[in-house]
Amino acid sequence: MISAEQGLSRINELGARERFLAVVVTVQPNGELSTSVVNAGVLPHPISGEPVVALVSQGGTAKLANLRQNPTISLVFRAGWEWLAVHGTAEIVGPDDPMVGVDAEQLRILLRDVYHAAGGVHDNLAEYDRAMAEERRAAVLVRPSRFTSNPQ
Repeated sequence: MISAEQGLSRINELGARERFLAVVVTVQPNGELSTSVVNAGVLPHPISGEPVVALVSQGGTAKLANLRQNPTISLVFRAGWEWLAVHGTAEIVGPDDPMVGVDAEQLRILLRDVYHAAGGVHDNLAEYDRAMAEERRAAVLVRPSRFTSNPQ
């Protein structure tokens, strides 16, 4: 059994070695799985402060539509043959998915925080903010319920 503390630490370790790339798995309305590759990292939840795994998604994606219907989500981080999967429930915070306690300015900062937690570096954050707003980007916050991995 992998503890939350061990799992979150392992995400940071594997993520740092592979540009924080992860395969994300969501459930489509017909029950089939949907996958994509994202950058994701660990940061505090904007309301509770508890550690969550987070990614940024462009508005209007199948990923967001799937999560609105069924918030079950898994992300798999890997480096070489080492991997760790985090399974949990997602919350979406964005212009189309407001969260009580997160206003537009806090969303702008949250999107930056997720970007930085996932290894992102941008030389013009004002341009980053503009693109995030234009693309109706949302933060996806995953509360981990369990972790799985290959044997150490």
